[in-house]
Amino acid sequence: MTGSADTDEVSTEHSSVSTWMQALGTATGNPGGGAASGLMLAIAAGLTAMVAGYTRATHATEDASGRDAAEAEAAIAALRARAEARSELALRLADEDAHASRAFGSAFRLPAGVERDEAIRAASIEAAAASARLGEHAVDAIDDLAWLTEHGNPALIADVAVAIGALRAAITGARTNVSFDLGSVRSAHGSLQEVRADEPRLWELVAVFDRALERIDRLAASIDSEAAPTDAAS
Repeated sequence: MTGSADTDEVSTEHSSVSTWMQALGTATGNPGGGAASGLMLAIAAGLTAMVAGYTRATHATEDASGRDAAEAEAAIAALRARAEARSELALRLADEDAHASRAFGSAFRLPAGVERDEAIRAASIEAAAASARLGEHAVDAIDDLAWLTEHGNPALIADVAVAIGALRAAITGARTNVSFDLGSVRSAHGSLQEVRADEPRLWELVAVFDRALERIDRLAASIDSEAAPTDAAS
């Protein structure tokens, strides 16, 4: 989450793509990197739902008969439902992130003094918490994409690769914004050691996101030969 100015609100959930992209490209910070991370999570979830919609039990089992096929169809349907819900949630989280970002920017514009320090500290922690919520939902999405790499419709493996890339961007944004926002407490005359002691869960999430990125990279590498077969001919 980077700074924001007081501007007319542009909603990630309700704006058109063209309106949102125009706002993203203006020097207002609304939307900014945090909202963009939410949009990337929504894209990853949308692609996950789409691939699940094209996946049948025959892709996930050796045959399409009996209990195994029924279980596979149920698993696919549940995965698709989770992805659809996650896509909608991600857009709301993007707007929550933008709201926290505006408070973050407002705190830094206050006159120097105790009130400003307290506002910066509170806004920094809330901004970090907003990005953390988004990041945790993004981490939860990894398992469903991992399942699709093994059991999804193989004709859509390139879409799975794009979803993995979008999810990586979402987690990268969350990880960086949480870390940056926690570090911003120093502007209120705090220290990183104090932040770590006061906000251990937010602090530890940075490492959780690092490990999630490592897992995503392994996942992307595991399907690269299928998603990009021309490399083998080079």
